[in-house]
Amino acid sequence: MNSVRERVLREIVTRLASAIAPIPVLRMPAVPVTREASPALLLFVDGDSITAHANHLVDRLLIVRLAVVARGADAFDIADQTLVAAHAAMLADPNLGGLAIAVREIDCEWEFDDADAGAVALPARYEIRYRTHAIDLTQTG
Repeated sequence: MNSVRERVLREIVTRLASAIAPIPVLRMPAVPVTREASPALLLFVDGDSITAHANHLVDRLLIVRLAVVARGADAFDIADQTLVAAHAAMLADPNLGGLAIAVREIDCEWEFDDADAGAVALPARYEIRYRTHAIDLTQTG
């Protein structure tokens, strides 16, 4: 069985893909998104830390970053509308079907690149609080 962390990430990808279809969701892409492949929503893991230990349970904090990449004259509109739909999907069930304790938005920022056909990247970060057993990362607590 996969870890709770992996199951959380897969649940996020599933929810995002459903919410923003037909725009693709790319998890931790290894290469930059080409002009032809945009718009796209990129999912990155910025960190996973332990926040508390209690008996045989461990509270964890997973930080994920979504980045909408869009290009062209309507790039700002596309990026904004995609992030609105992704945000709604992230917070529709803050327990992610029982895998998480809570999902919370941290921040969002705009990036614009004139040199790359007016590319817009709109990143937003979220923290996912979840709990596992201390000796079994596949079990929620």
